Amino acid sequence: LWRFGYSARLLKTNCFRTAAPNTSFPAVRMLLAQYSGRIPGLFVVVKKNRFFTMPETVEDKANLELYSPHPEVRGMTLLNREAFKRTVVVPVLKVKKEIVNTLLKSLKHTVLQRPGLKRVVEDPEDEDSRLVILDPHKIPEFSLGESEQEVLKQLNVRPEVSKYNLELTYENFKSEEILRAVLPEGQEVTSGFSRVGHIAHLNLRDHQLPYRHLIGQVIIDKNPGITCVVNKTNIIDSTYRNFQMEVLAGESSLVTKVKENNIAYELDFSKVYWNPRLSTEHSRIVELLKPGDVLFDVFAGIGPFAIPAAKKKCHVFANDLNPESYNWLLHNCKLNKVDNKIKAFNMDGRDFLLGPVREELNKELQLLKEEQKTSCHIVMNLPALAVEFLDVFRHLLVGEPCSTAGLPTVHCYGFSKHDDPAKDIQERAEASLGTSLDGRCSTYLVRNVAPNKEMLCISFQIPADVLYKRPCPDEEKPASKRLCTSKDFSEEKLPS
Repeated sequence: LWRFGYSARLLKTNCFRTAAPNTSFPAVRMLLAQYSGRIPGLFVVVKKNRFFTMPETVEDKANLELYSPHPEVRGMTLLNREAFKRTVVVPVLKVKKEIVNTLLKSLKHTVLQRPGLKRVVEDPEDEDSRLVILDPHKIPEFSLGESEQEVLKQLNVRPEVSKYNLELTYENFKSEEILRAVLPEGQEVTSGFSRVGHIAHLNLRDHQLPYRHLIGQVIIDKNPGITCVVNKTNIIDSTYRNFQMEVLAGESSLVTKVKENNIAYELDFSKVYWNPRLSTEHSRIVELLKPGDVLFDVFAGIGPFAIPAAKKKCHVFANDLNPESYNWLLHNCKLNKVDNKIKAFNMDGRDFLLGPVREELNKELQLLKEEQKTSCHIVMNLPALAVEFLDVFRHLLVGEPCSTAGLPTVHCYGFSKHDDPAKDIQERAEASLGTSLDGRCSTYLVRNVAPNKEMLCISFQIPADVLYKRPCPDEEKPASKRLCTSKDFSEEKLPS
């Protein structure tokens, strides 16, 4: 058959195709075995009704899984690194050591490219030579293509491919490859996580929980700098926006340091809210601010909006209800040397708006002139509830705006599962404000939180007829002591 041009692969295919319907697979195996050794590229040994190319520790090269750990690790819940050892047969070229570098450059698309694995190893039979490991997926039949043979001819290297037993260990596999080999076939593998300083934060699915401690240890092993892995055990539904968590592996200390947009923060991850996925959003809002602007951060957390704004020479008022967040906010203000530029509060968000924010807006807006370039911004980053706080702005101030251009700009965050999330958050904001925002707002998609759940930011200047309750004449009381609603103002003219 070989003389007539049948390749080993074609022979295998034809053997299975032409076998009679009742022919057993053992019979077919025996047919293949007859040609083993006589057909280049075909190496079959029949033993115990299984295929082996060499001793049982070595896989058949046609089915080589260089990137898969040993199949016996399936179902492991307690990490045993030794169990991941396996031996695979890979193609190698014998090359004089003085031309190894030249060969690597010339055959860079054929040579094994696998992080953690050597491409060149010692030749046990010749100290003046080296064995260059080739990618078994590029050389599936242990024979070189014409282009590779031409390169070897120019370098005066024999185009003879040999076999080499390559030892693979736990260290040679990536975390995703390890977890895919361990977890039940067909089930989702978790290899991604949020990194908060030395902490890796996971959100495991129910089917992954039996393997959670193994998953945690693998993540520590494969990610330098990670020394603690935690899993969220419930949704964020507490008053203070933190959640219960379980330490899966590593040290139990959850006080950590992070760096975001070149600013350092310290925090206790178990007691305050921190999400590294919001780094871009923090930066986006701060970039809207100019030196001299006023920022009111209603749900400030540990300061990812407030501190960079203060560093930009803005006047910052930052608040958070969580006493732990408030304490870490104060700590981070000192850490970043902006404690004299931020006024911090530990209040309910609504009380903060009705108290310090209203008081400060009264001062700021009375000083503003049409040509004044500074502005006020109010950030409300509590996506689950912030939209419900917008009703506070109804008639928050008394009088008339000195400058409509100086009306505060609100950046309010919310979640939406609506088919049209931008429309949904605008309609909810309008319901809280009691007015239309058509043409007066913009929405920005911050991130996808979960399937069919988006986090958005709606930004708008508070309309004057919403923010202000204006004085109007009264027959029985002086005009200065009588207040009228925005509806009254729209229907009646004030005296000149």
